[in-house]
Amino acid sequence: MKVLFITQNDPFYVRELFEEILKVHPRRDQIAGIVVAPAMGKKSLLGLVKQMWGFFGPLNFVRQGVRFVLYKVAAKLPRALLGGRVFSIEQTAAAHGVAVHHVANLNAPEFVEWVRAEGIDVIASVAAPQIFRAPLIRAPRLGCINIHNSKLPRYRGMLPNFWQMYSGEPSVGTSVHRINENLDDGAILAQTESAIEKGESLEALIRRTKIRGAHLLSRTLLELEAGTINELPNPVGEGSYFTFPTPADVREFRRRGYRLM
Repeated sequence: MKVLFITQNDPFYVRELFEEILKVHPRRDQIAGIVVAPAMGKKSLLGLVKQMWGFFGPLNFVRQGVRFVLYKVAAKLPRALLGGRVFSIEQTAAAHGVAVHHVANLNAPEFVEWVRAEGIDVIASVAAPQIFRAPLIRAPRLGCINIHNSKLPRYRGMLPNFWQMYSGEPSVGTSVHRINENLDDGAILAQTESAIEKGESLEALIRRTKIRGAHLLSRTLLELEAGTINELPNPVGEGSYFTFPTPADVREFRRRGYRLM
């Protein structure tokens, strides 16, 4: 079975999921490559900066900005100078002999045709930054799957770990589901739960669930290959959907005793 991952250029949390899955997945020969794509939408760079400023607040915004710049600089250095550490998805993939492809438009006919020509059996989305359209969804033999940090059908949408903490949940879920043309809507293939530890920050929870999610995704890929997947419904009528938190949401999150970092 040939697996193609599609993701975004995130040096923080997504990179950690790839570090883990490339380390633990017993069938690394399955992995045909990792596609890194940019976001496509109407939000400008200034709009993104304003959104992140409103979410993190001044201190954490600067902190994250400095970390981002340091990670970007380190990503361009020879690995021999980094003591074996990796700071980008490209470095992580190179350490395991996995090819990385940069694709501007995931739904472009030429990329869809490339997926078919490569004989890709399944596409696995890990925070893919573009919505998959029908031709891409149908291109792999076994379709496309996605990993989402909630126990679907609840907490569809943006930043689900934030909203599960905000709502006072004792645990957060992780789901692997099939992709269709609606957001977080396809049949559920696997799920797990992680208890929220006392005093745990949102960032620590995201990192922990990304690593646990890598193991869930690895198991799902093995079961897809073996044909032993037990699919569960993902009924939209039983779900809930959340957008990106506003500054007021973040203030209420803190008032309830939670920390972002």
